[in-house]
Amino acid sequence: MIPNDIKITPDLIASHGLKPDEYERILELIGREPTFTELGIFSAMWNEHCSYKSSKKWLKTLPTEGPRVIQGPGENAGVVDIGDGQAVVFKMESHNHPSYIEPYQGAATGVGGILRDVFTMGARPVAAMNALRFGEPDHYRTRHLVSGVVSGVGGYGNSFGVPTVGGEVEFHARYNGNCLVNAFAAGLAKTDAIFLSEAKGVGLPVVYLGAKTGRDGVGGATMASAEFDDTIEEKRPTVQVGDPFTEKCLLEACLELMETGAVIAIQDMGAAGLTCSAVEMGAKGDLGIELDLDRVPVREERMSAYEMMLSESQERMLMVLRPEKEHEAQAIFRKWGLDFAIVGVTTDTLRFVVKHQGDVVADLPIKELGDEAPEYDRPWIEPEKRPVLSASEVAEPTDYAEALLTLIGNANGSSRRWVYEQYDTLIQGNTAASPGGDAGVIRVEGTRKGLAFSVDVTPRYCEADAFEGGKQAVAEVWRNLTAVGSEPLAATDNLNFGNPEKPDIMGQFVHCIKGIGEACRELNFPIVSGNVSLYNETHGEAILPTPAIGGVGLLPDVTVRAGTAFANEGDAILVIGGLGTHLGASQYLADILGREEGAPPPVDLAAEKRRGTLVRQLIGAARLTAVHDISSGGLGVALAEMAMAGGIGATVRIEGTAHAALFGEDQGRYVISVAQDKLEAVQEDILDAGIDVQQIGTTGGTDLTVEGVLTISVANLKKAHENWFPNYMATA
Repeated sequence: MIPNDIKITPDLIASHGLKPDEYERILELIGREPTFTELGIFSAMWNEHCSYKSSKKWLKTLPTEGPRVIQGPGENAGVVDIGDGQAVVFKMESHNHPSYIEPYQGAATGVGGILRDVFTMGARPVAAMNALRFGEPDHYRTRHLVSGVVSGVGGYGNSFGVPTVGGEVEFHARYNGNCLVNAFAAGLAKTDAIFLSEAKGVGLPVVYLGAKTGRDGVGGATMASAEFDDTIEEKRPTVQVGDPFTEKCLLEACLELMETGAVIAIQDMGAAGLTCSAVEMGAKGDLGIELDLDRVPVREERMSAYEMMLSESQERMLMVLRPEKEHEAQAIFRKWGLDFAIVGVTTDTLRFVVKHQGDVVADLPIKELGDEAPEYDRPWIEPEKRPVLSASEVAEPTDYAEALLTLIGNANGSSRRWVYEQYDTLIQGNTAASPGGDAGVIRVEGTRKGLAFSVDVTPRYCEADAFEGGKQAVAEVWRNLTAVGSEPLAATDNLNFGNPEKPDIMGQFVHCIKGIGEACRELNFPIVSGNVSLYNETHGEAILPTPAIGGVGLLPDVTVRAGTAFANEGDAILVIGGLGTHLGASQYLADILGREEGAPPPVDLAAEKRRGTLVRQLIGAARLTAVHDISSGGLGVALAEMAMAGGIGATVRIEGTAHAALFGEDQGRYVISVAQDKLEAVQEDILDAGIDVQQIGTTGGTDLTVEGVLTISVANLKKAHENWFPNYMATA
């Protein structure tokens, strides 16, 4: 019998995020009352953040396999073959709750955690992105959160030395009480040197590596699985504190150690720290793990077993090593100034045993803790679908020029330069396309290849129709990767929703997943990794459903790609996929008319695939001078962005209802520019492929002119586009 140190009460159980029926299951599993440490361990392993207990049923429906997929979901990151014995390793993960409580450290450690997920697999990180969402700009916390989060992302990523090549930043009142910080990282590895977390072999040393354990982040995973209320400030100690310089040393030490053949299994100490890493390694390998906490390097005195097991101190790893390589491994970590301690051993007992100061403080069945945590089929209701709005039900702007200037110069349409100029976008020297275009691009060092990266989702679509919104998030990322000329390979997801115990929220989640799955299958774009973040609510108000998708594409030759900027005077401007008709759930409707209603534009995946494939072929054959996909704000915003990027104006003519043609957000469309001597042949080939194409005008001059509708100088477009963010952040 294990002596109990603290009386387990209903209030204590509830404070650990465990429901009464879950506690009853614990009693059945272990046949006695748990110790305080064991209660903490169950709380860590069975919370939403670690166990995916509300989402697992639906995540299993997503397509995760493909001809290039080496490793799908279930490991620290996904792995995809890019040829020549190389693989890209990538994942996206949330740090939402910590970033709202403590924006700098929350965002910084979110970046640190996702980088560890990548290099734990044996990959050197080569690119990062982030997807950030904040409340309405005039909310009292928004400016503080933007400043802290952007500083945290830049402070960690820049110091570590990885380029940030893309991302998105959006504002909406529904994020007032719960910002979103989703971090993406990608790395390069050899296909025959991928490291997994599954422990193998009995009696092998379990080794603690990296930084010392402190009290920061204790209970962080449990905090991330709960709604916010007025006690938010009390949760500040649950936020981790990061050190990017230690992480850089940890990266180099891990990669050096991996070269020696010493590593059998490796797991990052992320959410739930030592508990989660040890349990996952043992459970995956059908092994028991025995830990001696007296051997764990600590930086604070008199830490309890509970604190050590639940600490989320950063820059730490757990490994199972080959015993004969122990001294070699220790020498490598000592050289890099990092802790190295044998803290346990693998066993054949299928038990998770934790000792501290001569006592056994935990003795639990490891499989039930790890891969057999509760799994729920939460009740859900069909999300309400908004009716389709016709263009006639949406008023025209009183001034088209003013409307376009607003769309490109307000909180959600303005340049994000203020944000990404705080990130190092060029470090490592392989960045081929920095933030600001459809996708970031890096060179694969030592080859002609390039990798393209994009992250996107349109939450207002998901709110209006969760199924179509899920489809659109995937299609938009696929289109962004296509628009630079890359072949979309695979995706990662970061599914941010409210409380899954509410049937309407669970219905949003289910239908977004169904839409994501359908799009991924049709576009051959499997999900290879990801993260679910639920309970994003404050005082019962949920965020907008925000299933962010991060995608990776491959360029056979990084020098043969397309940019969004008009490149020459006199080029023909064409639209693939038709002019706009759909204004429901559009940026125009929200920002110009102040209305959030109507169904989002449907996504025709077959048409999306046909058009995208053709666009990639045209880019690969160097037949286009610029390409830009049409998304938020429609054709008008796409043309303005191309004119601003190139410093070249354009004159175009549109037919039909002007506000729908200019601002409609119909999906699967691209603006392309073509040199006049190639125009006829390009048009013929597009039409021969059965794809709709219209020539709408010509590049040139210093103004963007839509005949009979508006004329704005490119200089004024740029002024409106560039000024909002710096002016907003400079306001007291």
